[in-house]
Amino acid sequence: MFDEEDLAAIREAKADWEAETAGPTLDRFGERAETFTTDTGGQQVKRLYTPDDISDLDYEDDIGFPGEEPYTRGVYSTMHRGRLWTMRQYAGMGTASETNERFNYLIEQGSSGLSMAFDLPTQMGYDSDAGHGRRRGRQGRRRHRHARGL
Repeated sequence: MFDEEDLAAIREAKADWEAETAGPTLDRFGERAETFTTDTGGQQVKRLYTPDDISDLDYEDDIGFPGEEPYTRGVYSTMHRGRLWTMRQYAGMGTASETNERFNYLIEQGSSGLSMAFDLPTQMGYDSDAGHGRRRGRQGRRRHRHARGL
């Protein structure tokens, strides 16, 4: 995907940047941590990425086009040009009636998506109607209780 001569020039420019720009700044201020990792998978994050890091990338297999597998460009072929992102509001505190009132208010104000805040037993996949074991007394304590048949 990239010309080898261009990649060689980028490698050389990166080495110059590390020595002349990044190096003195690191000597003076350091960094907050010795290594940085992603929140989701714990993969180590480099200080700088360049085309050399993806030189073996196959555009169609690894990135693809919007609306097509592997969906790295989104699930819609028109992306945000066809419609804006869904603006989600997280709600669910209080009684079912209060939650319903809040949801209706958010929709009237233009919210295009709502996310329900459930109590911990429901979030963990337990039947909150069962009310036994570790779940006893936790139904609806912090968020909306979702019982069977609702």
